[in-house]
Amino acid sequence: MNHLRGIVALLIVVLPNAPLQAHNLLLKPDVDRVNRSLHGRVIDHTDNHGAQRAIYSTALGTRRDLYVYIPPGFDPCLRYPLVLWLHGFAQDEESFLQGVVQALDRAIYEGKLPPVIVAAPDGSLRGISGYFSPGSFYLNTPRAGAFEDYLLVDVWNFLFRNYPIRPEREAHVAAGASMGAGAAFHHAIKYQDRFAIVAGFFPPVNLRWEDCRGHYKGNFDPCCWGWREDFTHSHEVIGRFYGIVPVRSGRMINPLYGRRNPQTATLISQDNPIEMLDTYDVREGQLEMYIAYGGRDQFNIDAQVESFLYRARERGLTIGVGYDPRGKHDMATALRLLPGLLDWLGPRLMPYGPTP
Repeated sequence: MNHLRGIVALLIVVLPNAPLQAHNLLLKPDVDRVNRSLHGRVIDHTDNHGAQRAIYSTALGTRRDLYVYIPPGFDPCLRYPLVLWLHGFAQDEESFLQGVVQALDRAIYEGKLPPVIVAAPDGSLRGISGYFSPGSFYLNTPRAGAFEDYLLVDVWNFLFRNYPIRPEREAHVAAGASMGAGAAFHHAIKYQDRFAIVAGFFPPVNLRWEDCRGHYKGNFDPCCWGWREDFTHSHEVIGRFYGIVPVRSGRMINPLYGRRNPQTATLISQDNPIEMLDTYDVREGQLEMYIAYGGRDQFNIDAQVESFLYRARERGLTIGVGYDPRGKHDMATALRLLPGLLDWLGPRLMPYGPTP
């Protein structure tokens, strides 16, 4: 993992085997330098590189940053599939320049993916990333604001106004890592008129997971499975950066819903991907899904994923799975899981690649 080369569609890393939520505090990405390493090109719609180019979000009432990748041989007279890439917690859109775009660009160059347009919007609450910068989960929440509308109205309309994107839902992919992967599943399930494909690394797809003893960190067991109703324990440790720095539930929940909001469980339930399978009556053949995860996830995402897969099988749904039994919530695991995801995704997008 030297200097973030050959990286996955995931999050930023500072040290080998670092958690995917971590932000790179050492290397400030430069879009021109990144473009010199690509076969395609990143278009800058941000305020990160000396000029104000960020798009205006009506939903949030402010400008927000966005990067858009166009593939090698880009022809504005052709139409391309769209991958909407959503970053992880404690990050912003700059993580796209530090590994994600290189991996996708290489996959296109090597023929594993057709030429696609990739959009990477900023989903941080304050427009900055860092260990203590909360994430929006790209949802409409009472305290943080209308981040779902920002993504699915403001960003979506901007992309279709300014880039030649194919209109078919089968040509649209929601994808991401960690927080962004969970959001990708939420949006793909809710907006099946727009997305036919969803893929994610380490997605939190059961936000109400706990075992039958009320423990979030319990392993998944279909015979010992509960549903969290109480989100008031803000000091509960739900994971650790680098296996050392504790991450407490209040850091993720309170910025979105407030402290001790009696409606928190109800609101989370409405946006919880595992429960949305039933709410939106997802049926076999409606939505192509792929999940990649590790068996030793420091945030116990493996239990969330396995409960989601169990419920999906009960509904008769087929989901592609990439699994590393020794894998963690880190870049090294993502690199091992990446080839499987590309092998799964490539054939599904190939029929929608640009045709002269």
